[in-house]
Amino acid sequence: MIAFLKGEVAGIYDGQIVLEVNGVGYNINMPASSIDMIEGLSELKVYTYLSVREDAMWLYGFLTKDDLDFFKQLIQVNGIGPKGALGILSVMSSEDLKFAILSSDAKTISKCPGIGAKTAQRIILDLKDKIDLAETFEQKLSNKQEDVDASTGIRQEAVEALCALGYSATDALRACRMVELGDDADAESILKEALKHLI
Repeated sequence: MIAFLKGEVAGIYDGQIVLEVNGVGYNINMPASSIDMIEGLSELKVYTYLSVREDAMWLYGFLTKDDLDFFKQLIQVNGIGPKGALGILSVMSSEDLKFAILSSDAKTISKCPGIGAKTAQRIILDLKDKIDLAETFEQKLSNKQEDVDASTGIRQEAVEALCALGYSATDALRACRMVELGDDADAESILKEALKHLI
């Protein structure tokens, strides 16, 4: 019904913002990670999902259409409602969650609030075939300050090495992303630095 809203940030609260659009203030529920990113912004475009129940109507908002589309997939999983999906995306980015699903990392997913082992397995089972591996890996490895094509290969090597050492794919990729690439960076140097973030 409402594809997106663009307006002035009139207020930021715990798990919610107020966006003023043409004199009307909209309460929009957003992931905590997204709210942290909009601190200091005066104008904002938010992609929205309208949840309609018998007793209430709620707007859920996201900074990108990709995040909104993934939220819609997530709430199709049996037992995951809009509030539950928002809770998951508040502690895991959509890219982190997609990669955990693709690598069948139920342990990491079950750390999300209100998500047990069975629900984590159900999320993996329902969504694994709906996520594009190549696209997700590119998003996970992208960084605004670096050339993705140049960095993807050596980061991937380091991730695979960490997985061989027994770390989960999600933790390995997160640690490798925390390593800043120098001009002479190679997989071995990334691996050494990434290990510091895992110890």
